[in-house]
Amino acid sequence: MNLKDLYTLGASVLAAAAARRLRQVTAAPGHQHQIFSRLTRRLAATSHWAEAGVTATMNYPRFQERIAPHSYERLAPAVERMKRGEADVLWPGRCAHFAVSSGTTAGRTKYLPITSAMLDHFRQAGLDSLLYYAARTGNPSVFRGRHLFLGGSSALSPLPEMAPHKAYAGDLSGITALNLPAWVEKHLYEPGAQIAQMTDWPAKLAAIVRRTSTVNITMLAGIPSWVLILAAALRHHAAAHDRSALHLQEIWPNLECFVHGGVPIDPFLGELRAALGPTVNFHEVYPASEGFIAAQADEPGLGLRLMANAGIFYEFIPLADYDETRLEHLGRKAVPLAGVQVGVDYALVMTTPAGLARYVIGDIVRFTSTEPPRLLYVGRTKLQLSAFGEHVIEKEVTDALLAVTQRHACTIANFHVAPIFVNAATGQHRGQHEWWIELRSGTTPAPMPARLATDLDTELQRLNDDYEAKRLGGGLAPPSVRLVAPGTFEHWQRRQGKWGGQHKMPRCRSDRTIADELALAVAS
Repeated sequence: MNLKDLYTLGASVLAAAAARRLRQVTAAPGHQHQIFSRLTRRLAATSHWAEAGVTATMNYPRFQERIAPHSYERLAPAVERMKRGEADVLWPGRCAHFAVSSGTTAGRTKYLPITSAMLDHFRQAGLDSLLYYAARTGNPSVFRGRHLFLGGSSALSPLPEMAPHKAYAGDLSGITALNLPAWVEKHLYEPGAQIAQMTDWPAKLAAIVRRTSTVNITMLAGIPSWVLILAAALRHHAAAHDRSALHLQEIWPNLECFVHGGVPIDPFLGELRAALGPTVNFHEVYPASEGFIAAQADEPGLGLRLMANAGIFYEFIPLADYDETRLEHLGRKAVPLAGVQVGVDYALVMTTPAGLARYVIGDIVRFTSTEPPRLLYVGRTKLQLSAFGEHVIEKEVTDALLAVTQRHACTIANFHVAPIFVNAATGQHRGQHEWWIELRSGTTPAPMPARLATDLDTELQRLNDDYEAKRLGGGLAPPSVRLVAPGTFEHWQRRQGKWGGQHKMPRCRSDRTIADELALAVAS
């Protein structure tokens, strides 16, 4: 059998596997109940959860009654015990890996346990995501080339307090890269183990360009802003070697899939299509350090399919009932997957094979359908504009800006929105939103800030009833817009140690933590 025949046979097998996996996901209504039973049996065998009241045979109502939803701070002492080498704390056995959360909000560094069972989850969910893609497109050719992951460093730091046992901490993308199935590492994974370990982002980017410019890349995964930087570097490298290219498909002719997730892509969509090539398919996923939550299994716009049979038990607290300061009282407000409703915003709660039970990860989701369960990520519980009771979420901020920039034919490089508080000393008598906007270099002519502010105000009133009520009632002044010079947000990210890899820019907050730091970046 020649190589072409082998590829044809392999493609047929993968196509059948993709279709079968999608049918399994769709036709298994009881899988969440089974996962709940499996997880509680394991949790009951640990010191922390047994003391909290988890039993191997408990039902869901008893679980709701005994175990309160909680944030990382409540589990931090137990995680510290795990980091010191204690076994059977949150999950049976010892934990050898801890994902250091990059974080998008202020607060302490999180060390999330990544158990062997959790690694199994990530491997299965990652493969399922690509099978979803193959089933959706009807073409498994994405598996015929290499997959380039533009992620964080796979160099992990040893935890000396774990001695004599060995344990390491680092980026989740690095931990999963070091624990890939052998066949994935050999036949699919790029940029290779050595480059993946690099921590210097500019040097790593240059190394990726040198290694992959002549490799058969069929899939590219990464955060949009960093992918655009990679594309520019690859085009520059091609031009320096007399291979001028307008987009990546001229460098990688078989590039067919761009995997993205974790940040809204709409502000970058036009640039990405131009940078990647005319026939590249976009495949959206919803990953988090706490679990691989959802992936695209249908056409764009329908929402992402919740990975409800990949080992995680999901619950959802209606955002109308959510209060971070009263989590211990919200146990009965949470509903399982069977109880969600379309169009309602929920705070996401997860119980995972890493030993996190009823863990509030800080994300807000909205279901677009329940059979099958499809959802949208709409923001963070802490990344909201609600300093004045307006309850504007991240998705609404992003959607408003996208609509306005399309109207003005300009492209956004980065942005952030913050409140301006009442201050009699400065003459600020009403609360106000302040938009920090960096346009893509070369935007000519740049729209006037006052015009952008007016249009953003109109869009947000259309999208959010609470914001409209505050504006029409006089409780909130019209927004202001600050257009900043190209490179302002890069300067801020570098100062925060958040340049490159998997770092994301927080889009809005109800305080001025980031806005005041941006002001310093502008002044310096």
